[in-house]
Amino acid sequence: MSPAGADGPMAPVPYRVTARRAETADTVTLRLEPVAAALAEPAPGQFTMMYAFGVGEAPISVSRVGPGMGSESSRALEQTVRAVGAVTQAVCAARPGEVLGLRGPFGAGWGLDEARGHDLVVAAGGIGLAPLRPVVLRALADRDAFGRIAVLIGARTPGDLLFGGELDAWRARGAQVEVTVDRPAPGWSGQVGLVTALAGAADVEPARTAAFVCGPEIMMRLTARALTGLGVPAGNVRLSLERSMRCGVGWCGHCQLGPLLVCRDGPVVPYPRAAALMTVREL
Repeated sequence: MSPAGADGPMAPVPYRVTARRAETADTVTLRLEPVAAALAEPAPGQFTMMYAFGVGEAPISVSRVGPGMGSESSRALEQTVRAVGAVTQAVCAARPGEVLGLRGPFGAGWGLDEARGHDLVVAAGGIGLAPLRPVVLRALADRDAFGRIAVLIGARTPGDLLFGGELDAWRARGAQVEVTVDRPAPGWSGQVGLVTALAGAADVEPARTAAFVCGPEIMMRLTARALTGLGVPAGNVRLSLERSMRCGVGWCGHCQLGPLLVCRDGPVVPYPRAAALMTVREL
C-alpha cells in the first residue's frame, strides 16, 4: 500500500481530532478525520507516524478504521496512544478540533485475509491490544469467513485494560474473550496471572489456527511458545516487533534488527523469522 501525500512519504497530512476517549490513566483513543486529502486506508496491523506540531512525531498503531465509529466520514480512523514521552504526551493531550499530522500507512499488516477459513487466536498484552483491535473487528464483521475466534487479553491491573466497554459486545458477536490481570483490584472477580497462561483456554483447533500476538517482547515469546506447544503451526503465528521506529520508510536505519528494517519489513513478522531476532536484547 503506497503512502499518501503529494510531497512524498515524509510529508505529514493534516488530520483533525474529532473525538477523544480516555482508555486508562495514561492512554487515550483519538478519532481523526482528514482536513483535506486522506491517507490510503490502513490494513490491520499497519501504523502511522503521528506528528504533534512543534514537538515531533512517533509511530502509533491504527486501532480502528472505516465505518462504525460514529463519524460521517468513511475516511476516519482511530489511534490509541499511551503517554510515555514528549511526543506521545502531546498527542494524548490533543482535544477535539486540534490538528495533528499523519504519515503512512506504513509497515506490514497482520495478513488477516491469509487466515480466512482458520480459527483465530488474538493474544494481547497491555497496549498491544490497540493494533489487534482491527483484527477482531474485521473478523467479527466478516464472521462467516473464519472459524472460532479467541481473544486473550492481559493487563497489569483492571484499570489498565483497554476497550473494556467493547468486550461484552465482542462476546455477543461470537468471540471467546478471556481477560487476566497481573495485579487484581478490589471488586475484580476475573482471572489473575500472565496472559500466556490463557493459551490453553482458547477454544480453537490448533492445527487449523492462525494466531496474532502483540505486547511486550517477553510476553510474545512465551505466548508463541505456548501456542506452538499446543499444536498451532509456527508459520501461522505472527508477532508485532515495534523497535525504535523513527522514519517509517526504512531510510534512517534506527529500527534495524538483524536483516530487517522493522518499520519497512515489519512490524508484523512470522514467528519462525522473529524467534531468533528476539534473542537480541531491545535497547
